[in-house]
Amino acid sequence: MDKETIKDNAINDNKDEMKKKKSVRVELYKPDDFKQVYSIGAVGGHSPYDFRIGFYNDMPMAVNKSGGEQVIQRRLETEVILSPLAAVELVRWLNQHIQNYEAAFGPIVRPQVGVKKKSDTVQDSTEIQGYM
Repeated sequence: MDKETIKDNAINDNKDEMKKKKSVRVELYKPDDFKQVYSIGAVGGHSPYDFRIGFYNDMPMAVNKSGGEQVIQRRLETEVILSPLAAVELVRWLNQHIQNYEAAFGPIVRPQVGVKKKSDTVQDSTEIQGYM
């Protein structure tokens, strides 16, 4: 063995020892004022700096007697602001959990709101883009 090989092996051994010595333990803590929020949907958007997701619930209001339009009050329950990296990690985490859920319980089916004509365009999540 030449001196260079011995030196490389010593460096690699040191790295392995450092990896063994370093360990991180994360403890999840819920403060006394922690609250859970159930949500039926989300709105939000992004900037070059962050992603914002607002979670909401809908409450139908009474139709006025003149036969006017139905009003639905959309109550924003909470907003989460994520760095771009945290948003990517959230997508990865959600995709994995959706796959696990569907493996256990079957595919998640979107309810059909009404009969759509073929000429109707399918609405996607573009309404989520841009800040609220």
